[in-house]
This record gives sequence, C-alpha cells and structure tokens, in this order.
Amino acid sequence: MFQFAAAAQSGSSILGLVGPFVLMFVVFYFLLIRPQQKKTKARNGMLRALKKGDKVVTIGGLHGTIMEISDDIVVLRVNDVTKLTFDRGSISHSINPDVEEKE
Repeated sequence: MFQFAAAAQSGSSILGLVGPFVLMFVVFYFLLIRPQQKKTKARNGMLRALKKGDKVVTIGGLHGTIMEISDDIVVLRVNDVTKLTFDRGSISHSINPDVEEKE
C-alpha cells in the first residue's frame, strides 16, 4: 500500500514541476511569439505588394518613389535627378497618399 501511495505522489510531483513550464510557454506564445509572427507576416505582405510609383520610407528614414523594382532590388527616386538603389528588405513602410488625404 505504501508503494502505491509513493508512486501516485511522484506522478503528481512531476506534473507539479512540468505544469508551470507549460503555463509559462503558453503565456510567452500569446504575448511574444504570436504578435511577432503577425507583424512579420504583415511586413512580408507589404514588401510583396510594392509596385512602381509607390512612395516609401527606408529603414534609414529616406523618403522616395519607386522607379524600378525586381525580386530583391528597389531603385528609388529621391529628387528629380537622384536615383538610389536599395535592397527590398530595407524598405520600412509604404506611404499611401490616399490615406493621408482622408485623415
């Protein structure tokens, strides 16, 4: 009878040790991992949707208009004569003029 109680007690102690780790992983998933995955998915969608003529801002803060675009290279027109070549991943966000006019 004593062995039966000891086996039951050790099984519940293992659950007591693993339970907080599982709970901590669930909390980390919903507070850190899932929001970061959503943000990454939205950014990749924005980068795929870029097209010629879009106004964008680079990670460094440079504003420009897309003149040429390929799979991994973007050529931005900064002013009338200056064109700069950037990696597509260096685009921070796109500026939609229609949204700015409505606000």
